[in-house]
Amino acid sequence: MNFRMPIRAKLFLSHVMAVLLVSGSIGTYFYTSAAESLMDGLKERLQASAALISQTLDANTLRTVQSAADIAQPGYTEALQKLRALRRMNPDIAFLYVMRQEGEKILFVVDSDETEQQALPGAEYPHHIPNLIKGFTGLSVDAEIVTDEWGSFLSGYAPIKNSRGEFLVGLDMRADKVRNKSKNLRISGVCSLIASIALAFLFAQYLAARFTGPIRLVIDRCAAIAAGNLEERKISARTGDELDQLLEAFNHMSTTLSLAEQKKQEAFAALRRSRDELEIRVLQRTADLNEVNNKLSNEIAQRIIAQTALLEAATVDPLTRLFNRRAMMERFEHEVARCHRSHIPFTVIAIDLDRFKAINDTRGHEAGDSILIEIGVRMKSMLRSQDSIARWGGEEFVILLPETELCSGRLVAEKIRGRIANTPFYINGDAMQVTASFGVAEFGPESEINQVLKVADELAYAAKKNGRNRVETEGGRCCGEDAG
Repeated sequence: MNFRMPIRAKLFLSHVMAVLLVSGSIGTYFYTSAAESLMDGLKERLQASAALISQTLDANTLRTVQSAADIAQPGYTEALQKLRALRRMNPDIAFLYVMRQEGEKILFVVDSDETEQQALPGAEYPHHIPNLIKGFTGLSVDAEIVTDEWGSFLSGYAPIKNSRGEFLVGLDMRADKVRNKSKNLRISGVCSLIASIALAFLFAQYLAARFTGPIRLVIDRCAAIAAGNLEERKISARTGDELDQLLEAFNHMSTTLSLAEQKKQEAFAALRRSRDELEIRVLQRTADLNEVNNKLSNEIAQRIIAQTALLEAATVDPLTRLFNRRAMMERFEHEVARCHRSHIPFTVIAIDLDRFKAINDTRGHEAGDSILIEIGVRMKSMLRSQDSIARWGGEEFVILLPETELCSGRLVAEKIRGRIANTPFYINGDAMQVTASFGVAEFGPESEINQVLKVADELAYAAKKNGRNRVETEGGRCCGEDAG
């Protein structure tokens, strides 16, 4: 991921990070060393002080001190006075005390505390401190500052004379001074780090000025060139480093661009003159071409109209606007090929209007033509988009129902028959009834289209013989219903 950041900020961050890395590593090392040295020195003092004090006490004089009732014994009184005197001599010492170990219990024997919180003989110390346990058998110092109900301290321990692992003397040094010294070390480290960051900031500012000054001049000159101001203006700044090479290369580029712009303007002027001359010639040629193009467009339009009329005459019946016999045969050929591929049958319906000659004789041919047109519209409105209907000749029509079995084709024929027979036709305002006879045949994968058309035509003829206005199918029955 790329972050957009000025060079000045990058220089500042790089120097600050370098100072933090170096100063942080060195500061951490010295701080850790100083802190460890402070703690080690303090532990050595505690250990030495505990060892010296332990030699001034004798366990034999304290074995009889078991409870608070024994504070009047000479051994207790003498030990308490010694401990308090030693504590007063060293202000860093908070408490001096003697403890006894009985099984897993740690009990106070003598406590130098001069307040009401003084632990009396027999009082149990509730905390389990491993280094304190070690103090019954040898010199020991707490690994870190311990906090209990008497405060926070760093303690040292040593067995007293004749203790035989039963008694120890404890020395608690106040942790405040240790903490203050550690705090001072941290403050010194932080001040050193802040000073390093300030120095890095000033140095980064200086370097940024050295870098960004010439770069800013280059940016301004680039902006002027981008705006189209290519007049030769050299950048005269000098830095005494690799930026001088960049500025020299940029000045050379600027000079080259200025010369190229002059040559370009001269070339553009020549091109404009040539363009003006060429436009005059183009206008003359365009006028000639437009005249020729208009003639060609008119001829093409006339040819398209003629071709459209020819195509329509070849496929559409001029009276009913339905497919003619030729177009319908092409549809049959297409459907036959699909049936052979898919083995799905289709149905052919032959329609012959009943007593149509009488209509022409009594009403005239115009009335007959009107009825043919209306019947074509009615039948087409009742078919699917994939179905086809054609005027087969005179008053005969043929319907193609793709992917339709015989029984379904019969249902379609019955619906069309009912629509024709039950809806009157109007001729010059007079209503009249027209009926038609239907023959329905199925084309299967093994059939011949001419034979199927012949069967459908014969069935339509049979429907006329059987009383007209009816549908006839192969075998005389379909889907369990009587064809008559």
